[in-house]
Amino acid sequence: MSKLQKAFEKAKEKGRKAFIPFVTAGDPHIEDTERFVYALDKAGSDVIEIGIPFSDPIADGPVIQRANIRALDNGVTIDKVFDMVAKIRKTTDVPLVFLLYANTIYYYGIQKFFERCQETEVDGVILPDLPFEEKEEFGIYAKDCGVDIISLVAPTSKERIRDIAKEAGGFLYCVSSMGVTGTRDAIQTDLKAMFEYIDEYCKIPKALGFGIANKEQAKALKDYADGIIVGSAIVKIIEEYGKEAEEPLVRFAEEMIGELA
Repeated sequence: MSKLQKAFEKAKEKGRKAFIPFVTAGDPHIEDTERFVYALDKAGSDVIEIGIPFSDPIADGPVIQRANIRALDNGVTIDKVFDMVAKIRKTTDVPLVFLLYANTIYYYGIQKFFERCQETEVDGVILPDLPFEEKEEFGIYAKDCGVDIISLVAPTSKERIRDIAKEAGGFLYCVSSMGVTGTRDAIQTDLKAMFEYIDEYCKIPKALGFGIANKEQAKALKDYADGIIVGSAIVKIIEEYGKEAEEPLVRFAEEMIGELA
């Protein structure tokens, strides 16, 4: 059982679903991201997702796009993100997952990237632009370095869900809505049917993300999956409060976790 899977088990032992917040590395500055990770860990987050800024984040909506631009304008690089994680690991062992795009790894070097993940104890990576059929190109290096490649399934995945779920590592990222990331007033997908099919084939924890913005939505959706992922709503808080976002982040995370029991 991987460290990520153990995090879901620990949440279950506490009588609730796992909470997975997302932050963009370097927004507003890399030192702030480090503090935000500590704050979200303190609030009780089970896994923390860190986005590595990219100039063309095709899976992300305007909120996270703006965060990427702010981070890149501040000179964030992948090496600076790894250095930040190395510092974080001196303080906490909360499971950490990178979200990034395949071109970033190609540019950095696939083997070098996963070796640095191993060195800094990054537990998993999410590559939203990586087709399932091309996963093995990264999977060989990830496996050697003990890093889970977290697969995504969407409402349109249909029969492909079977193959994706069978080979998924860490946890299965279940996309609640079509389109890009961003807060939504309501989730229109037939999640009951989607998860009935997923549950037939998936033997690892399942986390639901894309569009979950508040504790009411978390409460309404928690029974479908083993965990809830929240991105844009967190990044909005950081956009609003900037360097002073720690306390609002803790309050938000604690509210969300309170609804996941």
